[in-house]
Amino acid sequence: MPYRPTLRQLEYVIAVAECGHFGQAARRCHVSQPTLSVQVGLVEANLGVQLFHRTSTSVITTSIGERFIHGARVTLAAMNDLIDTVACDARTLGGLIKLGTPPSFGPYFLPTFLLPIHQRYPDLKIYIVEDRPAAIESAVIEGLLDCGVGPACEMDDLTFIPIGVERLYLGVPADHRLAAKKTARIEDLRGEHLLALGSGNRLLENVRHLAEASSAVMIDDYEGTSLDAIRQMISIGMGCSLFPELYAHAEFRQSDDVRLITLEDWRETRTIGFYFRDSSGRRRHFDTLAEEAQRAALALGLQEDREKTANAQTPPGQVS
Repeated sequence: MPYRPTLRQLEYVIAVAECGHFGQAARRCHVSQPTLSVQVGLVEANLGVQLFHRTSTSVITTSIGERFIHGARVTLAAMNDLIDTVACDARTLGGLIKLGTPPSFGPYFLPTFLLPIHQRYPDLKIYIVEDRPAAIESAVIEGLLDCGVGPACEMDDLTFIPIGVERLYLGVPADHRLAAKKTARIEDLRGEHLLALGSGNRLLENVRHLAEASSAVMIDDYEGTSLDAIRQMISIGMGCSLFPELYAHAEFRQSDDVRLITLEDWRETRTIGFYFRDSSGRRRHFDTLAEEAQRAALALGLQEDREKTANAQTPPGQVS
């Protein structure tokens, strides 16, 4: 039978990688440093690979070590899913949930989503982590997060349940030639500069699609870290960009230096959903949360089929 590290050894290896220090990893795992060092060394010796480069001042994970640690996280997550299946507590939905959401969506959705859950499950604790959608999806797969809510994901091993659709509005400077209009056509954007969020954000893909459809120019030398930053850059005439519906309704006012308009002949939206690992033993918990998320999306107006009304709505911050 080929060598198989124990779950405890996997925990040791992951701790060393995350702490970057054997002593800190030992304290986190509540064992002595010699014990942890010996066990990690046994894993390396039996596998015939070096997981870490050790120096007098640091511990650096090797490339093969990165691959091994990813697999170790997935393995431990699967084991946790198995235990969760056995120890499922429907009354509290498991008692603790680590939920990831992007900052372009979560702050505007979670208040409507979380309050009914807290009223129904007062003992349930939900820890919120904000990050880029791609990072959240990876963390869910590795078991660092239990689930996520945000733009549609296409990663393997994740169950995605759609809960609603967000419109996308075009933001332009207040003194832009299109600013006085409520609607525009994609041909009006030819040659315009488009700003976008950085890599790992789904809105980057939406902006890229708009640039391709309209012959606008994406600004490649800048990738924004937040929609607020992009909004400020637009206000001083550095370009245009897309803003999702919930953010637009919460953050834009008629007096702003950025105006929102609807594109008549470009109907791209972003699907929002709730997702978790396919292998999760807490599927019943997450199905319940997905149902609550669907109700919250409906309350916020994020309906599923809005093709007929997508262009009839007055953009936020304008008077109809």
